[in-house]
Amino acid sequence: MSSEYDDAAANGLARALRVPASSDRLQAALAAGTTPKPAYIEVLVDRCAVEPDFFVRDMLTWALVRHDPEVTVPRLVEELGSVFPQARSQALHTLSKTGDPRTWSAITLALLEDDEDQVARAAWRTAAGVVPEREAPALAELLARQFGRGDRDVRLSLTRAFLSIGELAVDAVEQVTDAEQSEREARVHARATARMLRDPELDFDEAIQEAQHALRQGR
Repeated sequence: MSSEYDDAAANGLARALRVPASSDRLQAALAAGTTPKPAYIEVLVDRCAVEPDFFVRDMLTWALVRHDPEVTVPRLVEELGSVFPQARSQALHTLSKTGDPRTWSAITLALLEDDEDQVARAAWRTAAGVVPEREAPALAELLARQFGRGDRDVRLSLTRAFLSIGELAVDAVEQVTDAEQSEREARVHARATARMLRDPELDFDEAIQEAQHALRQGR
C-alpha cells in the first residue's frame, strides 16, 4: 500500500510540474520540498533537466536539498553524466547547495572544460566553493586554461571562481598574465582577474579596461 501511495504521489508531482503556468509549477516544487518523500527525488531531478523557468528551477533545487542527501547526492552525481546540458548544470548547482563533501570528487575535468558554457560556469562556481584548501592551487591551474573563453558573462563567472578560491589562485593567474605565448584575450582576462584578486571591490569591466590599456602600452 505504501509503495502504491508513493507512486501515486510521484505521478501527481510529475503532472503538476508539467502544467503550463510557471506559478503553478513553482507551487508544486515548493510543496515537494515542504513535505519531502523519497519518491519525489527522481521526479524533481528529471524536471531539472527540462524546466525552462529560472525561478522554478531554483525551487526544484531547494526541494531536492530538503530531501535525504544519502539518496539525492548519488542521483545528482549520476546526472552529471547526462547528455543534456541543463541537466548537468542544474545538478552541479544543486550539489553546490547540499554542502556534501562528495561534491568535490564528482567534479571532473570534463565538466570544468565542458563545451557548453552553462555547464562549465556551474562547474567553476561549484568547484571553487567546495575545493579542499590543499587542492585549491591545482584547481586554479585547471581553471587558468579557460582564460579568454566566451563572452563577458562567461569570463566574469571564471573570475568570480578565482576570487572564491582567493590567495591560493594567485600563482596560477599570474602565470597566464606573464606568458608571452598566451593569446591576447586570455592575458587581458588573467590580468583583470589578478587585479581583482588584489582589490575584490574593483568593477570587472573597469579591471578589463585597465588590463587592455596596460597591454597596449606594452606593460
